[in-house]
Amino acid sequence: MKKTILKIDSSAATSTSVTRQLADELVGKLSNVGDEVIVRDLNQPVSFIDESWIGAAYTPEEQRNEDQRAGLALSDTLISELKEADVLVIGAPIYNFSVPAVLKAWVDQVARVGVTFQYTEYGPEGLLKGKKAYIIAATGGVPVGSPADFAVPYLKQVLSFIGITDVEVIAAEGVAVDRDGAIEKAQNTMAGLTAVAA
Repeated sequence: MKKTILKIDSSAATSTSVTRQLADELVGKLSNVGDEVIVRDLNQPVSFIDESWIGAAYTPEEQRNEDQRAGLALSDTLISELKEADVLVIGAPIYNFSVPAVLKAWVDQVARVGVTFQYTEYGPEGLLKGKKAYIIAATGGVPVGSPADFAVPYLKQVLSFIGITDVEVIAAEGVAVDRDGAIEKAQNTMAGLTAVAA
């Protein structure tokens, strides 16, 4: 069955980025002939939300004026990419214990009430169900899942909030100490996960 993969790169580095390298490798392992791969490189900046964005998002669609529709255009595009995807691959280097600011900006653009989640009498409900996600986390020295890791738990919470609960983590830990070893460990994890997926 053909599928669509959305790859999100958030590292400020390009040719030297561990997460970009591993994300490319993962997409190569997951994709087959005929699959569509959408690439969203957050080095092409995603704007931060502001008061006018919030006002537009909470205005019923049929009541939005031209400026409000324009203000939500990027959000609409990013959400469309996310809705199209069957598989999501997020390259997330850990910067200062959390995610890069550009990745947080992407999250703020795609987490929209009534579009990717809704409030119910039982609490928030994610609307993007039935998708698979992989988080590729690279750290200089912080162990993924440790008390100092505010990136991976945050991303898993965000994905769950919008309905994506099938999430795998591929960690390249300690890149600043042993880059090759960290990459090899992540590649071994990746091989195991993609063997199961196949």
